[in-house]
Amino acid sequence: MFARKRLIALGVASAVGVLAAVALGQEVVPIGINPMVKVSPDKAGTPSHPRGIEIDVRGTFDVPSEAVAPMPRSVDVWFPKGWVYNGAKYPACTLAALNTGGPSACPPRSIMSHGTFGDTDPNDLSPPPRVMIINGGRTKMYFWVVIQNPARVQAAAPGTIAKLDSPRWSYRLHADIPGSLHVVAGIPIVMDTFRVHVRRSDWIATTRCPRDHRWRYHLKLTYTSGPSVETGGSIACRS
Repeated sequence: MFARKRLIALGVASAVGVLAAVALGQEVVPIGINPMVKVSPDKAGTPSHPRGIEIDVRGTFDVPSEAVAPMPRSVDVWFPKGWVYNGAKYPACTLAALNTGGPSACPPRSIMSHGTFGDTDPNDLSPPPRVMIINGGRTKMYFWVVIQNPARVQAAAPGTIAKLDSPRWSYRLHADIPGSLHVVAGIPIVMDTFRVHVRRSDWIATTRCPRDHRWRYHLKLTYTSGPSVETGGSIACRS
């Protein structure tokens, strides 16, 4: 009985904290992420014959009903063992070129994917923010973000790809989201949904399927106020 009362008290305290943060206009960090990842083909390649894949990623955030999910400060993604990042094989853009002329200043074949993110508010009829993923070479990847409402803002979020010596992960992607994309015209930008579809040949390829026939991934979002939200999952694969 004591434990139950204590849990109820903690739940009430958490709810009060959320409402207070909303009332004061402070950041409320999501309490969970719900990603859905599809990979095609699910049959893995081999080290001598890697197989390029298409990746479709969609996600939503769990937030208290009174709150919205803010833009994260940084994003980290751990790639499954058996995946290969082939950024060195494709034309690369630079952060300097993006900052000067946007994606039109980059080689056309360096543009790898498009995506969107935004707010699930059905009353918001404005175009959702758009994301373009651009190859930066062997260790770099850039996310070109365009926000239309409440004002037009565009900026590059630089990402770094690090190869890992790990029994579970092959690479870790870390991307920092610039402050200009967090608040536009005094209004915090909401990110409670996202979708990205990567379909550029063998930019990302597979070389094997683990023994349990699951490619595992992990996602971490860190927010300006300090806390982070993490989730993980797996995708069925065949050898």
